[in-house]
Formats: sequence, C-alpha cells, structure tokens
Amino acid sequence: MDTNSNRRDFIKAAGVAALAAATLPVWAQTGKTTTIAFVGVAHIHTPGYIDLIKNRPEVHIKYVWDHDADRASQHAKDTGAQSVSDLNVIWSDPEITAVVILSETNLHPELVKAAAKAGKNMFAEKPLATTGHESREMAQAIDQAGVLFTTGYFMRTDSKHLFLKDQIAKGNFGTITRVRASNCHNGSLGGWFDHEYRWMADPKIAGVGAFGDLGTHKLDILMWLLGDIKSVTGEIHPVTHRYGDCDETGEAMLLFKSGVIGTLAAGWVDIDDPVQLLISGTEGHAVIVNGKLYYHSEKVDGSDSHKPWTELPPSPPPPLAQFFDALAGAKDEPLVKPDEAAARVVVMEAIYKAAEGHKWVEIEDEA
Repeated sequence: MDTNSNRRDFIKAAGVAALAAATLPVWAQTGKTTTIAFVGVAHIHTPGYIDLIKNRPEVHIKYVWDHDADRASQHAKDTGAQSVSDLNVIWSDPEITAVVILSETNLHPELVKAAAKAGKNMFAEKPLATTGHESREMAQAIDQAGVLFTTGYFMRTDSKHLFLKDQIAKGNFGTITRVRASNCHNGSLGGWFDHEYRWMADPKIAGVGAFGDLGTHKLDILMWLLGDIKSVTGEIHPVTHRYGDCDETGEAMLLFKSGVIGTLAAGWVDIDDPVQLLISGTEGHAVIVNGKLYYHSEKVDGSDSHKPWTELPPSPPPPLAQFFDALAGAKDEPLVKPDEAAARVVVMEAIYKAAEGHKWVEIEDEA
C-alpha cells in the first residue's frame, strides 16, 4: 500500500471539502434557522421579498401582521405563516429574532421603535420615516437597542457603484467637481399605483411622491460615494395629476460639504433613463449609460472613456439577503447603518422644503 499516496489523497479531499464549505452560505455551514415575522406587508416590494425568502430554507416566517387584516391574511397564506392582529404576539415571542417591516412609511416610527424596544433585529424598507426628526429618533433607538438593522438601498450592490467607490477612495478622480444622478421610470404613466399600492402616491402616508420614492436610492449612492451634503435646492412637480397633487418628477441641486456640486433627478413619468450617473473630476471621469460604465482616469492605465469598463468587482447579494446572512453569523456584511438611513431622510425632506419655498435650504447637523 502506498501510504504517502493515501495521505496525499486524504489531504486533497479534505482541502476540497474545506473549500466547498467555505463557499457555502453561512447558514448552510451552521444549520442555523432564523424565525422572523413580517410587520406590515403594504410595500410594492413585498412579493419580491417573499420570493427571496422562499429560496432561503433557513428563514422561517412565523407571523404576518398588517393593520389591513385581509392583506395580512393573504400574505400569511402565501407564506404558510400565521396571520396575527396583535403586535404584542410578535414582540413577546422569543422565537422571533428578526422582523421585516414593509408597512406604509407613516407607520414606520411606531413599528421600528417597538421592534427596537423588543430587541428584534430589523429590516425596514426605505425611506426610514416621513421626517428627518423622526428618522433620527428611530436611528438612536435602534443603536441603543444594539440590534442589527438595514434597509433596501439595493443600488449599493451594483458592481459599477462599488468600483467607483473604490476609485474615489484611491484618489483616481483627482478633485471631484460635479456629479449627476438619475433614477426614473414610467410608474405614473403605467398606473403602477392605481390600486393596492395607491398609498405610495399619497405624500400624507408615504411622506414623499415620485421624487422622494426613487430619488432616495440615488441620493444614498451620492452620499455613500461623496459624504455629507451642506445645502440643497430643487423643483418638484406633478405632471399627469393621475394621483392628484402628488409629485411625479423633480430635480435637485446639491452642494456637498466637500465642495462637490451635484444634481439629482427622479420621477415616475419617464419613458427612458439612459444616463444614470456621471462623476467628473480633475483627473478622472465616469458615466453610466444604459447600464454600462465608461471610465477614464489619468492615473489608471487602460482606462478609456470611449469603451465600456468591464473590470468590476463581484456584486454582493441584495440587502435583505445580506441581513439574513448577518443573522446567520456572517461577519462584516455591508448593512446600511441607522444613521445613514436617517441622514437620507433629512436631506430629502430639505429638498422638498426647498422646492416648496423656491430657495436653498441648509442641512441641519444632528444635535
């Protein structure tokens, strides 16, 4: 018998097994089950999140709550969960380690604070609240509770955005002078909010209309890339009036604390949105057009603004998947911090205030 050969085979097999285990999701390695509850199922992304969870066998949905009993009952049936009318059932159940909050935005403050008080980890859909003051209070409550939190800023998982963040950090743009961001679709033209999601086009409930709904995603990217904003102004308008006076389009100008000048466009009345992001600096330039990144830097060999840049990092999973991975024990998941989520609401609220008064508005620092 070739003892050395057997040993080599064993070591090789063990190495392959270790590598395979390392590439498995954390929950697959630990066998850990996470029991959750849905707290509100009103958001338009609810069906997509349920589909994601159906592909996560380690996540067990025990309860579904919504102030609309029929809506709760339907989603409970879809997920095999129990529909409950009393939130205390969820808050007091020790099996529930996390909640997914997909209620109307004006209900977020009460629900998020209650979840924090009950010690429940939470995914709360964006925006965090309808006002900056409420959002900051909620962020403080989450931090004090020491629970895991994230929200649905999925654009952070785009490999192009990750690449640009790295290039900015390396100084390959030189001094950044201006940025432009856009996030638009034809939701109003297509009647997306005519029926079950009508509340999303009611600023009294959603806190915002089209500009805030879509603009918050690109606002998050701009602040994630370039830091805090000093002051803002903007124009926000209804167009079709399909949803009354709810705004359907808008554009803001942003002055960052770093001196960068930015613009942010968002709306529900656009038939196309080809130019999603532009960054211009003294030594670099980038633009995302029709989903392709064009990048040139005087510091990066091979960069060429006339052909797509394809050397991109891998994309992490979507925010809800990151949240479940973190619950299962994964380290250093890029979760959105509570104060980041609150800061976006503060800036968005200031843009609406600026548009209403046709003026510049300073962003107030947290006291």
